[in-house]
Amino acid sequence: MSSYPPSSPAQPTSLRQRLAGLRGPAVPPRPLDARALAALAANPGCGRRALLDGAGVDKTALATALGSPASFGQSQFAIVRGNSFEAKVKGDGGAELLRLVHAHLAPAAEPPGSPGAGALVPDLTAAGPEGRAARTALALREATAAARASGAWTLLDHPMLALEVAGSPAYLEPDAVVVHPDGRWTVVEIKSFPMIDGVADAAKVGAAARQAAVYVLALERTAEKLPGAEVGHTVLLVCPKDFSNLPTAAPVDIRRERSVTRRQLDRLTRVEVLAAALPEGLCFDPATRTTEELVEAVSAVDAAYAPECLAACELAFHCRDRARAADGVTALGRSVRGELGALTTVEAALAAAAGAGCAEDPTAVALHRAARLRAEALDAAAARPPHHLPETPACPC
Repeated sequence: MSSYPPSSPAQPTSLRQRLAGLRGPAVPPRPLDARALAALAANPGCGRRALLDGAGVDKTALATALGSPASFGQSQFAIVRGNSFEAKVKGDGGAELLRLVHAHLAPAAEPPGSPGAGALVPDLTAAGPEGRAARTALALREATAAARASGAWTLLDHPMLALEVAGSPAYLEPDAVVVHPDGRWTVVEIKSFPMIDGVADAAKVGAAARQAAVYVLALERTAEKLPGAEVGHTVLLVCPKDFSNLPTAAPVDIRRERSVTRRQLDRLTRVEVLAAALPEGLCFDPATRTTEELVEAVSAVDAAYAPECLAACELAFHCRDRARAADGVTALGRSVRGELGALTTVEAALAAAAGAGCAEDPTAVALHRAARLRAEALDAAAARPPHHLPETPACPC
């Protein structure tokens, strides 16, 4: 039985107030970043993550309070190394970064001059994320006008972009955005993993591409308000060259990642719909709720666990334990879950393999046939005489 009081008629509250109550009135919202959005887009069926991210809940603190702390994340050494490399790439007003963009994405254009002499680096400081997003939008408008008027290059260092996710605004901060002399906007991703002989680790490049796709989507929302603005679908990935600290770069086409991410984000249930289905008084604040109350609160929101969550979500270990306790086939992976159809538990799948499933269910029939063929193959292998390999003559030495 729920420990929360039954809902009763009350004065309507705004979505902002409702989300503040979910994370705790005294708890500031945890901002979403592109990495979290890429992970959220990869699992659009998980209402639990959509609600917690939309409400700005600190999932790391929540997972620790639940007794299933997350065991992933960047080491402090990697963070320091990444910051040092980014500072090197953007040194001298971003001259090296602009040179790499020109060499890899716009070799036919007039090369950028030094910052202040043909290359613009606007100041993007403002109060709060909303103010910074507005200042970035204005800087993009001014840079596009300057490009059309005089062919100037513009470098926006850590701009702030806004993107609506599940009905809630998310503020994103790419490493850099470059406005070309033709007015085109390009996202630049700076990573500290090496590019050896011009090739970087494919898995890391894929993760960077998915993250950049989120930035491109946010840029497109800004470009929609500026007639003639164009966002490039090829981003520039800047990494250390070989085993040095010298920057090198490679263009990455993110059209596929952008399409997938946009489609998945559009499928997300809106935060207000998820919040409206929860009981009054529910809260995810570890400072004001016991472990039992937090477990009940988290269980009130449906999750869509998959083993891939272990590398992307702070609550993955808690969700895995719950999926295993419920004997759910989701713990075996999305591909297995998809092939099992109506068989949602491991017990039901094993029963179908043993012949106790529904005779009209094609999945149960296929499982039973596969189990029978496996048993026949094992019996045949056991009946065959052992195969002895010829003895190898002793080495003469």
